[in-house]
Amino acid sequence: MLDGFKKFILRGNAVDMAVGVVIGAAFAGVVTGLTSAFLNPLIKLATGGGEKFSSLEFKIHGVAFPLDVFINNTISFVLIAAAVYFLVVLPINTLLARMHKDDKPAAPATKKCPECLSEIPIEARRCSHCTQPVLGRAA
Repeated sequence: MLDGFKKFILRGNAVDMAVGVVIGAAFAGVVTGLTSAFLNPLIKLATGGGEKFSSLEFKIHGVAFPLDVFINNTISFVLIAAAVYFLVVLPINTLLARMHKDDKPAAPATKKCPECLSEIPIEARRCSHCTQPVLGRAA
């Protein structure tokens, strides 16, 4: 039972996902701190300073909808998504492309019969469907 668990946990996908979740949670805290400590004051300056930004809301039937929370979360999401893409996805895709650059496609195992266009083995000298002689290895 433990052997199967060990194989599962040591597969690349499970370990990668666990690392990604931990790093993502830590990074979310950093971005939230950046947004509240740096970007909120910049937005307050852009909107005229004071408490305008933190009181940015609209009301429907007396129910307040705070827009500042939505704007902060949107900025945090965009920053996290950009960081994950440029710091994780793009380098991994580049690395995988370099690793698989030397892989050559497998040689074809079949060819088309010039007469009936059915698939036949590459070494066949006669089509198994129409019995037409097939010359060479050309398709």
